[in-house]
Amino acid sequence: MLFNSYPFLLLFLPVALLGYVLTARTLGRGAAFTWLVLASLFFYGWWRWFNLALLLLSLGFNYAAGTWLGRLDKRRPARLVLGVALAFNLGFLGYFKYANFFVENINAVFKAGWGLAEIALPLGISFYTFQKIAYLVDSYQGKTRGYGFRDFCLFVSFFPQLIAGPITHHGEIMPQFRKRDPAKTSWDDWSVGLTLFIFGLAKKVLIADRMAEFATPVFRTAQQGGNFGLTEAWLGVLAYTLQLYFDFSGYSDMAIGLARLFGIRLPMNFNSPYQARNIADFWRRWHITLSRFLRDYLYIPLGGNRHGPARKYLNLFLTMLIGGLWHGAGWTFVIWGALHGFYLLVYHAWRDWRGERNQAAPTRAGLFGARAATFLAVMFAWIFFRAASFSAVTNLLQGLAGRHGFHSNLSHIPVVNGLILSAILLLVVWLLPNSNQLLARFSPTLEYEEEGGKQSLPGLPGKLAWKPRPVWALLIAALAVCSIVGLSRVSEFIYWQF
Repeated sequence: MLFNSYPFLLLFLPVALLGYVLTARTLGRGAAFTWLVLASLFFYGWWRWFNLALLLLSLGFNYAAGTWLGRLDKRRPARLVLGVALAFNLGFLGYFKYANFFVENINAVFKAGWGLAEIALPLGISFYTFQKIAYLVDSYQGKTRGYGFRDFCLFVSFFPQLIAGPITHHGEIMPQFRKRDPAKTSWDDWSVGLTLFIFGLAKKVLIADRMAEFATPVFRTAQQGGNFGLTEAWLGVLAYTLQLYFDFSGYSDMAIGLARLFGIRLPMNFNSPYQARNIADFWRRWHITLSRFLRDYLYIPLGGNRHGPARKYLNLFLTMLIGGLWHGAGWTFVIWGALHGFYLLVYHAWRDWRGERNQAAPTRAGLFGARAATFLAVMFAWIFFRAASFSAVTNLLQGLAGRHGFHSNLSHIPVVNGLILSAILLLVVWLLPNSNQLLARFSPTLEYEEEGGKQSLPGLPGKLAWKPRPVWALLIAALAVCSIVGLSRVSEFIYWQF
C-alpha cells in the first residue's frame, strides 16, 4: 500500500489513526499499541501476504535472540548467539536480495548454467534487517535488556518507517512509546504531522513524478541502445537527479509526518543534501539514518580511523562499497558505492594534507565552487545508480559528451520546458529552506528537540517559519487538493525497491 494512493489516504490512514485514539480511550494504552501493531502488519501484508509471513518469522527469531543476548552479559555463549543471529539476518537478506545476482555472475564467469527461480524482494527487508542487527548488537553490548514482544514488534513494524526508513534505533523510539499516552490528543502533533505529510505528498506527486517524465525516456533509450543528443542527455541526468531528490525527500517528509500524527518523532533522514559543501557533508545530509548505521555498525567496528590514515581510507572505501551493494544487487550499484568511496578518500586525503589550514572560513566564491563541485560529482554518480547496465552508462556518457550530436529524435520530450523546470528546481534545492527548517519551532524530528532551552538545529526567523495560521492552512489545503487530484497515475517511491 503506497502512501500516495487512494486506499491509504481515504481508508487505511483514517481507520488506523481513529482506531488508535479510540482504542486508547476505551481500552487503554496497551490495547492502542496492539492496535497499531496489527494495523502496521496489515499495511505491510497488503502488497503481498507472503511478505508478512517472512516479517513475522524474522520478528520472532530476532526477539528470541535479542532477549537471550540481553541475559548473557557478553559471556562466551553470547558471542555464539550473536554470530548465529547475525548470520540468520544477513543470510535472510542475502538470499532474497542477492541470490539471483550471485547465480547470474557465477553463470557468466564459469558458464555453469545454474538455474534459480526469480525471487521477489520483500518490501523493506533491507531497512528492517538493519534495525534488527543494531538491536542485536546493542543487546550483546548490554545497551538494552530487551522489550516485551508487542513492544519489539511495534518498534520494527511501525508502518510510517517500515518500508523505506528512516532506519530507527530502539533507544530513540521505544522511550517515546513508553511515555506516550495515546488517549491524549495533541493538536500540535496533528497539525505538524499533517503539514509534513502534505509537503511530502506534493513533492512526490507534483514534482518527482513530473521530473520522471523527462528522466525515464532518456534512461530507457540508453538501455535500448538508442541515440539522443547532448541536450536530452543532460536533461535526463539532471531530471533524474532532481526526481530522486524530491522522491526521497517527499517520502521522508511523509514518514515523519505520519509518525507525528501518532505522537512519535522520527530521526531526520534528509537535510538539503544538494547544499552540501563536500562529499562528507553530503552523506551527513542524504539518507542520514543509513549513514549513521554504516558508521556505527560497520565503519567503527572495522577500525574507523583508529589505526592510521591508510586503514582509515580502506575502511571508508569498504563502507561505501557495501553501502552501494546494499542499495541494489547489481554491478552498477557497486560502482556507485565505489565512486562515493573514492570521493570520500579524495576529500579526507585533501583535508588531512591541509591540516589546520582547512579551518579557515571559505569565501563566498569558494563556498559556491565547493557546492557546485559536490553537486556535479553526486550527479555523475547518479548515472550508475539509475542506469540498468554498463552499456546504458556508456551510451549516456557519450550523449553527455555530445557524441550523438546536439539534438536527437526524442521529439516527444519537451526539452526546453524540462530545462526551465530543472533550473527552477535547482534554485529551490540550493537556496530555499527544507521542510524541517520551516517547522523547526515545533520540533518536527528528534534533532530539533530542545536541549537546555535551545534547539540543537536552527530554524528560520519568526516571519518565515511555519505557524498554525489561516494563510498556511490555505496553502496546505491547496497543496493537498492538487496532490490528490494528481494521484491518477500512482507511482512507487524509488527507495521502496531497496
